[in-house]
Amino acid sequence: MSADYPDTEQQQDDDAPIQEARVWQGNGWTARVIKNDDDEGWAVAMIKDGEPEPALVGPWTMGRDKKNPKPLDVNAFNTLVKTANEVIRRHEQQLHAQLHKNVFVNGDDGQVKVCLDIVPDEDDPYATLSAFDPYGEELARVRVAPTFKLSVASASAWMDNGYRKP
Repeated sequence: MSADYPDTEQQQDDDAPIQEARVWQGNGWTARVIKNDDDEGWAVAMIKDGEPEPALVGPWTMGRDKKNPKPLDVNAFNTLVKTANEVIRRHEQQLHAQLHKNVFVNGDDGQVKVCLDIVPDEDDPYATLSAFDPYGEELARVRVAPTFKLSVASASAWMDNGYRKP
């Protein structure tokens, strides 16, 4: 009994990462060397898999002929991946800091942590104002406008008003 099986060793692996002079893939990223529109040089765009836009675009070194870009290699690619991941991490930290704020206010029973968590929904953005006792137990939670300005003064006023919606 014989069967016809394709010779798998002769087939090309379509999922193999590209590792060429101007395009390099791996670790969830694609580095693409592109012509720099602003001048006569070259740039490299780092695109995270699944994302439509580059996370990072930066200058790229000219080759020895001073016309063409230096080819990508594993060391350069790994450095670019590390840099692009750091850019994304910083962006995420900045966004988190914009959307989640907290202050501490001295209350009758100790220090109260008051948090403002903004939900940037396209159709219905809102924020949640919440208060926690020194042990982390939630004391109150209300929905507020996403433009609510959290400060020690606004948190104190909310607490003094019995945690009613400001």
